[in-house]
This record gives sequence, structure tokens and C-alpha cells, in this order.
Amino acid sequence: MKRLNTIVLGLFTFLLFEACGEQTKQIPFDDEIAAIKTKFAPDKRVALFDVSALQQKGDIILKGESNLPDALDALKGKLATLNVRVIDSVQLLPSEALDGKTQAVINISVANLRSNPKHSAELATQGTLGTPVKVLKEAGGWYYIQTPDKYLSWVDDGGITLMEPQRFEDWKTGDKIIYTKTYGHAYVDSGENEVVSDLVAGNVLEFVKLAANHFVVAYPDGRIAMVRFDEAESYSGWIQKMDPTPENLVATSKTLTGVPYLWGGTSTKGMDCSGFTKTVYFLNGMVIPRDASQQVHTGRQIDENRNFDHLKKGDLLFFGRKATDSTKEKVVHVGMWIGNDEFIHASNMVRVSSVDPNALNFDEYNLNRYLRTKRILKEKDNDLIDLTKTPVFR
Repeated sequence: MKRLNTIVLGLFTFLLFEACGEQTKQIPFDDEIAAIKTKFAPDKRVALFDVSALQQKGDIILKGESNLPDALDALKGKLATLNVRVIDSVQLLPSEALDGKTQAVINISVANLRSNPKHSAELATQGTLGTPVKVLKEAGGWYYIQTPDKYLSWVDDGGITLMEPQRFEDWKTGDKIIYTKTYGHAYVDSGENEVVSDLVAGNVLEFVKLAANHFVVAYPDGRIAMVRFDEAESYSGWIQKMDPTPENLVATSKTLTGVPYLWGGTSTKGMDCSGFTKTVYFLNGMVIPRDASQQVHTGRQIDENRNFDHLKKGDLLFFGRKATDSTKEKVVHVGMWIGNDEFIHASNMVRVSSVDPNALNFDEYNLNRYLRTKRILKEKDNDLIDLTKTPVFR
């Protein structure tokens, strides 16, 4: 009797799964979805297209989420040509649950932006105080955001201030200051007896008024503080005089010497190799892509044969693994040329290395994995933002 019950139960389970399989099952549209993803979202670090297709009672149900409405329309159009009836259940971001608060501003000196919504997740990148971001969704006190360089990541609710559209517009268009010293503090009053927060180079705060020796400023969340005149300047004045020359890039890079290496870091508290080059260029009025493997696709190629005589100060040198018959090229490191056979890069710390075998700081390891040099200074490229022409702030 017990054996009979087992057989009956097994048969019932089999029929149940068969019935469910006829109702909803994965269908072979992977190629179509992959083609759309390749076209619209080839780099998941800057574009989200997490979509799958299921079949239910003869219909095709699209599920998942994306911040690319054009990509979703293209997929539905493709499926329509195959005479497929589509039910669109994809969540387009920004999420409606945000109630219109789809803009925010980084509210602390350096916000750690993570690959997943938890503090133990990988540090993907950082956002500095005053950076405007797009907010796409929320999960358990974490927000999925996109930075001006299009990087997607998660930030905890202490790192940003959400803003209604009008407040965000007012904040963007208001007068500001930019902090120019490598590291320092904002204070409660001119006596500097109490700290409001720390500050790092590139932090942007809203200008309120002038005091004797300080700017009176406001944080995105409304905190009021005082910043020394000799450690900051008006943002409009800073951007108007901006002239990112090779010499200025080198001078900026030297102020960061000794800053510790930090995977995912893009600030003077710690930086990785591409975070270093990104910071140097930002402090000279340019926003460049986040990672070395993205930066290498910008600008104009100068060299790939170790002809370092062709290089100019400010050029970016890329290192990694060359392509073979069975493997793709892999870019894993970047540094900046500063002349005299030397480049500066974040490796253990920000330091200067040489390609000259006779130099005391000769970097044989990186020379052996050298790939190419690109010039991005004053080059026209959709992935290079010149803040003097395409302002993040107005």
C-alpha cells in the first residue's frame, strides 16, 4: 500500500509539472534579447537591460527591468515581426514607487557606491559631495543610482539627498563653491571650533554668502557650514578660468602623490588606477569614464609600439593582457604620462614610475604589459564631458 501511494504521488507530481510547463515556460528568444542587449546595453556598468521572455497560453511575457525604453521598444518590435503576441511586464526605471523623486545629490564628502545594496558588497565607485545623480529605484534603504559618467551602482540613504524636480533644478542653477584643497573640513562657525564634515578636492557646495575669511555654504540636506577662502573658490570662477593644459594635469596629479590605493576609490581618501586618472581630469574640468577598460575606448590613439617619444603630458597609458587567437584583450591598469620617460599611477599608492630601464623607479612589470596610449585632452568624444561646455552644474 505504501509503495502504491508513492507511485500515485509521483505520477501526480509529474502531471502537475507537465501542466505548469504548458502554461509558462522559457522560450527560445535568447538570441533576439541578446542582440538588443548588445546594441543598446553592451556595458552593464552604464546601462541596464535585464529582460527575459516567458510563454504563457500562447502569449509571450517580457519580464525584468531596464532603464532603456528605446531598447524595450526595439525588442517588442523585433518580436512583432515574428508574429508573436507580446505582454509587456518589464519594469521601466526610474521606478514609480519613487513618487517622482528621481534626482538626488551626494550629501557627504565621499559616498561609497556599491555593486549590490549592502555594505559588504564590492565598492564599485565613489561619488563626491555635490555630485548630481539619477535615482532609479529603492530597496531596503538603498538607492540604485546613475552618476554623470553613467555608472550604475547602489548607495545607502545616508549618502544622498533626494530632491523634488523643482528643488533639484534650484540646486543645480544656484551659485556654488568648489573645494580645491586635497583634504580639509567645513566648520560650524568662523572660530572653527566644531566640524560639520570633512571635505575632499572636488566637493561642491551651495553658496549662501560671504563671511570675513570664509564662504558660508549649504549642503544638499540643508546643513549650513563655513569653508575657508584659501581652500575653495566659486565654482563659476573656477570653471571660467579652466584651461586643462598638459602642465596643469601634471601639477594636479602631483598633489595626489602618496594617496593610498583603494579598489573602487575615486577620491583623495583613496583611489584605484582609473579613479586616479578620473580625479585628475575632473579637477581640470573634464568628466571621463569610470574604469580603465572604458577610458581606453575614448580619445585618440597615439602609440601601441612603445614609441614614448610621441607622447605628451596628460596622455593615458593602458596596460593589461594582449589579445591572442583564443583570448580577448584585457585592460586592467591605467596611468598618466608626465614626461621625462615617467608616468604617474595608483599602484599601492599614487606614485611615479619610469619606462627607462636605467631609472631607479623603472617599472619593468607594467612596461611588459603595456598595450597603448590614448590622448583625451581636448578630444571630441561622446564619453568625454567638458564641464566648460556641457555643465553638470549650471
